Order: sequence, then structure tokens, then C-alpha cells
Amino acid sequence: MIDATNPLDGGGDCARPPEHASDAFASPPERRLRRWLREPLVQFVLVGAVLFLGYQALHPSPDAGSSSTRIELTDDDLRQMSVAWLAQGRPAPTPEQMRSLVDMRVREEILYREALALGLDKGDTIVKRRLAQKMEFLFEDVSALREPTREELKAWFEKNSERFALAPRASFRHLYFSPDRRGARAREDAARALDKLRGKPATTQEGAALADPFMFQDYYGDRSFEEIAKLFGPRFAQALLRQPPGSWQGPIESGYGWHLIWVDSLTPARVPAFDEVEMEAKTEWTADQRAETRRRTYEAMRARYEIVLPGPAKQDVSAAGAPSTTKVP
Repeated sequence: MIDATNPLDGGGDCARPPEHASDAFASPPERRLRRWLREPLVQFVLVGAVLFLGYQALHPSPDAGSSSTRIELTDDDLRQMSVAWLAQGRPAPTPEQMRSLVDMRVREEILYREALALGLDKGDTIVKRRLAQKMEFLFEDVSALREPTREELKAWFEKNSERFALAPRASFRHLYFSPDRRGARAREDAARALDKLRGKPATTQEGAALADPFMFQDYYGDRSFEEIAKLFGPRFAQALLRQPPGSWQGPIESGYGWHLIWVDSLTPARVPAFDEVEMEAKTEWTADQRAETRRRTYEAMRARYEIVLPGPAKQDVSAAGAPSTTKVP
């Protein structure tokens, strides 16, 4: 009989050549490992693991840096500590004092990192305000980079000249009639004194004899509306600036009582020329640019957020004219 499994007749599994010639000489464990490595799923997992580890090595997690236990002070840090020490009017720090400053800086950094690790910065109003303030400072740093040309500044001044208007000013003397001394007759006595003083000079001695002593000055030179209002009140200042110079006028009431007024000189309100206020205009222009930069930057940031308010607050905000970017449920 002829054996059907004879390897020479080409039939059966034994007649197929091995997939890899090296497998014929490999041990059983090695053959199993090679078969595993040829599986597509195993290859996919291995490639994914290599890519993941490589990415982690090139892009470390931000949390890893924040939890670092390494605190490194540079030469610049030491120099800043020394400068801050000298700015207080002290002599140069001794080595012992410098060590104390370093210990204080290290302590501050340690407490800061531990506070972050505990999440103490979350929900803290003071921390929020401080960070918001630093953002405002960043806005100003950006807006302060450009200097205006003179032509640009002059064109801006022409559009905003009313902001530089000079208030009226006056030099005047007065005679005082006290309600404490005269009671309800103070105004009437001032009016009778005015009749006696008509046509007489400002320095007449008769006026001093008719009036009462005043606790402050009898003469005020070159005072602005704000200064007069601060001394005697806004209504007194407005009435005084309407009086014609060179004669006795009144009576005008102040917070102290009644007065007769002699205006020596009156400078009306005016808008100065650009050359007079060029430096002030530049300061105002810069302030405007900073405000505009803050506005644009904030609006760009706000547009990335959705503001959600409860029902009652929604009505209140809508009534107050909330920006259209505000979204409520």
C-alpha cells in the first residue's frame, strides 16, 4: 500500500513551505511571539504607544511644570531684590541681609505654588481683580507703543478742542454784610450801601465803614470759576462772572451772607490755540488711544464667551441696555 501522507507526493499541510524560513529553526516560544507581532491589532497598539510616548516627551503637560519642586533664582532675581532694597533708601544689603531676602523670596514662591496646588486661587475675588488689573496694564503697554505725528495730533485736537476750553477768570473785591449781625436786614442793608457807593472808587474808605468784617480775604486776584465756587458757592460764582468790571454791583448772596462786588478784571472762557496746549493734547490723545485699545481688546475677548444669567437678572440687564453679545437662557 502507498501511504497517502507521504511528503514526497505534495499532498497535505506538511507539503506547504513555512511562511518564513527562519521559523523552522526557531523555538516554539519564538514562533508564537513572531505570530503575535504579525497581527495587525498588535502592530496598531504598538505604533500608538510609540506616538503617545513621543508626544509626551516633546510636549510635557502644563501640570508637570506647576508641580515642580525646583525653585531657581537667577542673577536678575537677585539684582531686582537688591534694587528694591536700595529703593527704600537703605544702604547696600549685607550678605546676611541678602540671605534673608532670598529666604523671603523662596518662602513666597513655595507658598504660592502650594496655594495653587490646593486650588486657593479659585473663586478668590482679590485674585480675580489683581489678574484683571494686570490685563488692563497689558492693554496700556500695547497702546503706548505708537507716537502720534504732529499733523495727526492737530487733527485730533480740532475735533476735541472743547475739552481744552479755559474757564473764565476774575479778579474782584467785595464788601460783606453778615446775617449773624444784621439778621433779616442783611440784604436790605447791602442794597442801601450800594446806593451810597455808586460812582465811587473800589478803594473808598466809606465802603469798609458800611460793611462788616469778613473772616477771609477782601480781595481775590485772577481766580477761576472753580476756585470762586469752592470759596463762595456755585451760585455766587455764576452771578459774579456776569457782572461788568469797574463798578460796584450786587447784592450777591453766598454761603456766608450778602456781598457787594467790584470786578477789577474779567477773562472770558476761551478755547486755546493748538500750540498753547500741544503737550496736554498729546497726553489726552494717548489716554484716548489706551481707552480705545482696552475697549477693542475687551470686546474681542468678550465675543468668545457666552454670558448666561438667571431669569430675573435677564430682565434687569435687558432694561439697562445690555450689549447684544450677552446671551441668556
